[in-house]
Amino acid sequence: MEGGGWAFQYHNDHYHDLDDTAVVAWAMQRAGHARHQASIERASSWLAALQSRDGGFAAFDADNTHYHLHEIPVADHGALLDPPSADVSARVGTLLGALPEAQRGDPAVVAHLMAYLEREQEPDGSWFGRWGTNYIYGTWSVLQALENLGVPASDPLVRRAARWLKTMQHADGGWGEHNDSYASDPQDLPASSNIGSTAFQTAWALLGLMAAGKGDSPEVRRGVAYLLAAQQSDGLWTDPWFTAPGFPRVFYLRYHGYSRFFHCGPSPAIATCRRAQMVNASRRPILHPARMTQPRSPREGFKCTGCHRRAACRGPHA
Repeated sequence: MEGGGWAFQYHNDHYHDLDDTAVVAWAMQRAGHARHQASIERASSWLAALQSRDGGFAAFDADNTHYHLHEIPVADHGALLDPPSADVSARVGTLLGALPEAQRGDPAVVAHLMAYLEREQEPDGSWFGRWGTNYIYGTWSVLQALENLGVPASDPLVRRAARWLKTMQHADGGWGEHNDSYASDPQDLPASSNIGSTAFQTAWALLGLMAAGKGDSPEVRRGVAYLLAAQQSDGLWTDPWFTAPGFPRVFYLRYHGYSRFFHCGPSPAIATCRRAQMVNASRRPILHPARMTQPRSPREGFKCTGCHRRAACRGPHA
């Protein structure tokens, strides 16, 4: 296949990844400059060629799902493979959905992707996040893709995910999820797993709810109020927590940009909410403090559900 990707690092000319490629091409598409068109087409073709047989997309490879390799004694960290994940698949879907249908290529790519995302939805309505912590990240990612692909807010996939995000909101209006949610068994989660609200995960939840058509909901208004209250004097946000796994249950990373300037951070979330307010037919002032509703009763300690298949699975899924 012809090359067309971008790498995670600045100096990496040989090992491009699908996640960053989809984001860069989507940014080019949104910029709307004709000079970017050839690069967008090369990127979308490269991404489509790396679709796995199950319809999903992985970070670097296709069909890298030889789970028996995890039985090797030195592979006890369970991270030798690069299987498809909901969040990377969603990023590709977000790009393809933003392109005109004539530029999406083979319609079967999107059809297989949609079938994959439907199968990967957890029983509680969330999606697993391999490259960001965790179910909040995965759920926002898929909801953004579904919106771009034209899936209506009334679709059961979207409604279940939006309901899950609402139930995960904290009493202070924010959202937060500990990396302990990658535990192989929900019962393994210690009481300390509830880290409270974070700006970056609140932003993900808000973007997810707005993609699900809930931009005028009380939950979004409370979430925006939390971000405004948590903003520092320099206009930025800071969270001390690790934001993403390197390998789930092995080591974790902290991307400082998630709370500052990334496309999925607090500022873009507030700006997206502001745009939704401007086009909302009711013209309800979402950002007006006087209209913020009181929070609901305090939320119970976080407990993730589902099979946690990407963090702990040692075999193919039914």
